[in-house]
Amino acid sequence: MSSEVRRHRAALGLGGNIGDPVAAMRQALAGLDARADCRVTAVSRLYRTPPWGKTDQAWFFNACALIETSLSPEELLNACLSMEWQMKRERIERWGPRTIDIDVLTYDDLVRTDATLEIPHPRMTERGFVLMPLADIAPEAIVRGRAVSSWLADADIGGIERVSDDDGWWRAD
Repeated sequence: MSSEVRRHRAALGLGGNIGDPVAAMRQALAGLDARADCRVTAVSRLYRTPPWGKTDQAWFFNACALIETSLSPEELLNACLSMEWQMKRERIERWGPRTIDIDVLTYDDLVRTDATLEIPHPRMTERGFVLMPLADIAPEAIVRGRAVSSWLADADIGGIERVSDDDGWWRAD
């Protein structure tokens, strides 16, 4: 019997617009990378993006990350939610301001919808602020039958600004 643990590849979307969202994303990625069951393998450049859904709020900072994990999809979601909770995320209103948001975008090639988790993330292919950073690190990843780069070509990316050309922005100096 093999004792090798199966590793899965997942994509995460991170964002925030309260306090110091860049520091919060840095802390979240470092926290996930420090876990024995997760390893950050790639991080996009950092983007500044106009608010989506609820537009009367401060602009966001967004990034995406690829991780390898031995966690199940539900365990990964719980790890992300736990990280948000530890960082004092409050869920007051849908699409409202937040210190940190961590979404599970994809998990291997899994497609599923249930009450707890929908993979791929249900609105990721409509959101330039997800697709631009994801295309930095996984342009050929297939989501709903199309490459991320193809989805990006059709997405509204108006107002999105690249803040950093450095994908190492999240690592401690």
